[in-house]
Amino acid sequence: MHLRPWQWARFGLVLAVILCTVQVVPKQAHAAPYAAMVIDARTGEVLHSRNADTQLHPASLTKMMTLYIAFEAIKRGEISPDTVVTITGKAAAEPPSKLGLRKGQKIKFRYLIRAAAVKSANDAATAIGIAISGSEAAFARRMNRTAKALGMTRTHFKNAHGLTENGHLSTARDMTTLGRHLFYDHPQYYNLFSRITTDAGMKAVSNTNRRFLSSYKGADGIKTGYTRAAGFNLVASAERGSERIITTVFGGRSTATRNAKVAELMDLGFRRAPSRAPVRKPALPVYAAMDTDLDAPGGAGKTIRLITAVKVSPRPTPRPVTQDPAAQAQLAALTESIKDAVVTAIAEPEPVVVAEAAPAPAPAAPPVTETAIDAEEPLAEIVASAAPARPAMPKAQPLFTGTAAPASAAPVAVAAPVTVSAPPARPEAIVLTSLQPQAESPAEPEVVTRMSTSGGRHWAINVGVLGSRYQAERTLLKTALKEIDTLDEALRKVVRRSNGWHANFVGMTEAQADLACRRLNARNTRCKVLGPS
Repeated sequence: MHLRPWQWARFGLVLAVILCTVQVVPKQAHAAPYAAMVIDARTGEVLHSRNADTQLHPASLTKMMTLYIAFEAIKRGEISPDTVVTITGKAAAEPPSKLGLRKGQKIKFRYLIRAAAVKSANDAATAIGIAISGSEAAFARRMNRTAKALGMTRTHFKNAHGLTENGHLSTARDMTTLGRHLFYDHPQYYNLFSRITTDAGMKAVSNTNRRFLSSYKGADGIKTGYTRAAGFNLVASAERGSERIITTVFGGRSTATRNAKVAELMDLGFRRAPSRAPVRKPALPVYAAMDTDLDAPGGAGKTIRLITAVKVSPRPTPRPVTQDPAAQAQLAALTESIKDAVVTAIAEPEPVVVAEAAPAPAPAAPPVTETAIDAEEPLAEIVASAAPARPAMPKAQPLFTGTAAPASAAPVAVAAPVTVSAPPARPEAIVLTSLQPQAESPAEPEVVTRMSTSGGRHWAINVGVLGSRYQAERTLLKTALKEIDTLDEALRKVVRRSNGWHANFVGMTEAQADLACRRLNARNTRCKVLGPS
């Protein structure tokens, strides 16, 4: 085909327009919608939101749920950080970002967690799911069940890594909720998200969030995410003083612009959050059926009944009837002799011997209680405050004492009914020993006390000075429940001084007291270490 020069010029112009369109349109077509959420982590109060309930692609923010379930499985004893996992072909075949796992390779579970949290490795995330649930599909069902229990109402997972898949969606609100649960539900693992680099077993890996962690003051997590469909996502957390802010951004156009937006929203959150606020931790997830996959076909409402009743109740086999005439005659003679003995014993009963009234047994001793003695509280007051134990009722004395029951009264099989005369009336002289007056009650109960100061346990911590003993005891109980891991073996002790009632935990080692105080101070609970002086 021959074209004239002006036709060539027109053709070139059209081609140029087409090329420009090809270069520009995809960027606009794949620009993800923007969404954001800012909360005060202490109270869960929303400080800012934009499209927070719009379902979008979460990308690798998905791994936050994968890691939450991994921490939960370790806590429940389903798996250990040192469990050696064999990598499947499914996990090894995941596209980047990845750790580079190979099919059949063996690696400890802890390294898979580090690779998923820090490097955002897709192969490690899939390996975690398969190691816990046996398959990625079963793990996705568990992810959805956990999301429901956490209140993530507009989230649905299809995989453990977050690569784009039809129906795999979440929201800024739900991911912010998940970030808050990660911080409060599994604080012992939260430091993973702030590591710039970490050892993943095969090699050292760098954090995908290292730019924001290094540039924003107080930042310590949590997770980045990127796919073409999702854009640049980030759930970030930062702490300044007693304030902690969690910010989520979906649909960033680049790492730099996303980080800048998150920093801007973080600053907004710190400006709006009160300097002092009560810490209200989110409730732990409650599962309707922990051992049932609710998302499995037919799983919802499944009820398992165990049938424990026996199907057949056989009757005992009767004894064989002997046909020997000699044996039958011997049995009849034995029966007659037993009948005569029984009639004689009933007609002429043995004399009744009445035992002398025995002293009533002493009442049961009160239970031994372990309590910490307050050095300033008199022992007499402690004994007086103890509720006296109720005396035990004496046992009835036997009617026959000193004389054995007639031998003829032994239980025997009687072949035929026997007619006997009524026994003589009961003598009026019989006095039941149970009606005799009881002995006097013993002395006051003894309270046994001990101080847990053996083995270097001479240290204590003080958690407040209150206006009454009740307030001090209540504070001790609430503090013990809040920090049960370090205060489980300590004794609660209330000491009255001139300035009020001191609430103390005693009987601790120096290391225990220091650790407990540091953990309580981190929870905004006043605490002071007391030495053995």
